[in-house]
Amino acid sequence: MPRVIYIQPSGERHEVDVPVGQNLMFAAANHGIDGIVGDCGGAMSCATCHVLVEEPFFAMMPSPDGTENQMLDYTVMPREATSRLSCQIVMSDALDGIAVRIANAQL
Repeated sequence: MPRVIYIQPSGERHEVDVPVGQNLMFAAANHGIDGIVGDCGGAMSCATCHVLVEEPFFAMMPSPDGTENQMLDYTVMPREATSRLSCQIVMSDALDGIAVRIANAQL
């Protein structure tokens, strides 16, 4: 099973198995990872699952669609070049080992 590394703002790391096809927001919730709120349940209407995708994985991902791109403008922590909504990152074998930094203060 592919793995994801969630990095807290403090630098603490949590490495967990994530089934192929599950988004990283649900995976964080299923593993009790603090900091990814996901108030809207993945409907892309709250931007409380903001993460920063580490390289080389960010370069491997498709660009955010128009809705995600717009929602990234409403995150509490200012948007950065590698900002994504974790509800829109779907785990695949190609993303095995992906590391995402959890954004500071989602609410």
